[in-house]
Amino acid sequence: MTSRARLSSLLAVLFVFGNGSLIAQTADSATSGRVSQDSVTQASIDHDLLEVTIPQLEELYRSHKYTVTEVVRWSLARVAKYNGIYRAVQNLDEAGALATAAREDAEAQAGGDSFVRGPMWGVPIVTKANTSIKGLVTTDGWKGYMIPGHELVAPKDATIVAKLRAAGAVIIGQTNMPDFAASDTNRSSAYGRTGNAYDVRFSPGGSSGGTVTAVTSNYALLGNGTDTGNSIRMPAATSSVVGVFPTRGLVSIAGIAPLDWLLDNTGPIARDVTDAAIALGVMAGEDPMDPRTVGSAAKAQPGPYIQYLKADALKGKRFGVPAFVMDGTGIPFQGIPANYSASQAAAYRAASRIPLRPETRAAFMKAIEGLRAAGAAVVFDDSILPDNFAETASHVCTLPYIREGTEKFLASYGPPQYHSAEEYEKVVGARLPETIIGGMENSARSNGPSVAQAILESDPKAETDYFVPRRKTLEAYDEALDRLHLDGLVYPATQMPPPDETMPQDGRLSEGPHSDTSWVNMIGVPAVVVPGGFYPDGLPFGLELSARPWRDGDLLGWAYAYEQATKHRRPPVLVEKGLLPGAR
Repeated sequence: MTSRARLSSLLAVLFVFGNGSLIAQTADSATSGRVSQDSVTQASIDHDLLEVTIPQLEELYRSHKYTVTEVVRWSLARVAKYNGIYRAVQNLDEAGALATAAREDAEAQAGGDSFVRGPMWGVPIVTKANTSIKGLVTTDGWKGYMIPGHELVAPKDATIVAKLRAAGAVIIGQTNMPDFAASDTNRSSAYGRTGNAYDVRFSPGGSSGGTVTAVTSNYALLGNGTDTGNSIRMPAATSSVVGVFPTRGLVSIAGIAPLDWLLDNTGPIARDVTDAAIALGVMAGEDPMDPRTVGSAAKAQPGPYIQYLKADALKGKRFGVPAFVMDGTGIPFQGIPANYSASQAAAYRAASRIPLRPETRAAFMKAIEGLRAAGAAVVFDDSILPDNFAETASHVCTLPYIREGTEKFLASYGPPQYHSAEEYEKVVGARLPETIIGGMENSARSNGPSVAQAILESDPKAETDYFVPRRKTLEAYDEALDRLHLDGLVYPATQMPPPDETMPQDGRLSEGPHSDTSWVNMIGVPAVVVPGGFYPDGLPFGLELSARPWRDGDLLGWAYAYEQATKHRRPPVLVEKGLLPGAR
């Protein structure tokens, strides 16, 4: 272990476990008149609320130790103290959060001993900046939605925001994200760069890097992320938190600005599996605004998801390791267009290759020992999702349907000035970027033929170019599980450690870390990332598990058992002065 890692570990231990002695020292100092009572109170509330879980917070409320307002003020103070360095929260809604807290306190006082709290009552949370909150600007990370007089002010809440509010959650702010969620790092034109809480020089990943940094830093108990290719799971891996990618259709994405609506998903990011399970239970459910959720209740394991959290959930389970992930065989994001020649497709696939770094392979091999110690078997077999699986998945092409998602979002969640891409251009005098009306810019596609936009539901090519490859990819996934009697898969959530963004990566500005997990979005199976340990330099490593469709409860049970068996998470030690030029 390096000296930096040893120092980080020592500080983390003192930070979490030394609070009792910190309180004692404060009390001794107060006796001699050197420290005020306010310091004792601050030390006490820090001791209670740092790393607090939803069940623990519920007990604090039940015992009347704190009001919601006191807890929310504590969270807001954390943001004020550290956000200037880490820049995780783009928009702090202090007035809205305190108003919600005051209302909940009044309701609890009026209800007395018979008052019934919702499952997330009084829980401070953050939401990603692409998730609509009525009356606030949905920046989507892009400065073009922040033009004075033309801001994208949400006319109503996204479905998950309405559900979280109804459960009693208190939204304290919106988290930073890269423009349109179209990056593996967290740098936006709307707010700048978010730093990794474990070392601000390093990347927290994207595009939910703001949420993972806010949650791991104890700004809030949890938040939502969105995931089009890895964007809940990969950032969770960089920051020692739990990131849940639900079965697509379990949770509505209505009201979330899309990057690619056929791949997009949303789920909770939390510091432990229990909190993530509680939040998923709140967020899940059918929604007529999202057709893929219709009928989900009949297919999904029923909530609440905490019923699946058992310490022995891994005993007797079998997990396979995807061969193509270990080999670094890439899958082009958003797929290969059907009008590409064989040579163009091969070149595109070759450009998408993401080798597994040796240090990440070593961290993975160490992390899976925790699965085995908890009673699970881990199977390595070259026939488990080999290169031909990646080849099949590469033909799940969503590029022709990008604009359709953006148009549907603006029609329902755009401001009065514009409800379509065409209206935006007329009002603002500039087009929306191709990223959200024609597909992400990609140098590997620059020499290929253009891809015309179409409507999925009426496109005669959709069956052969999208639906058939998607079905074949899901069938190949299920076949591997059936043939080898596997319960799920396990693999590294990233192909590399978080990069140092003060240094060029491969000769250019950092764009990572990267992963080889976009196939999960293509077939919509559930996956979860749990803290899997730390690299020798003290930065986190994340372990990813996937399951069969609609087995989200089982998946969370495995994650919980691994978490309880390994106890890998430790919180970051935050700094108050910047390590980068220009930071205070």
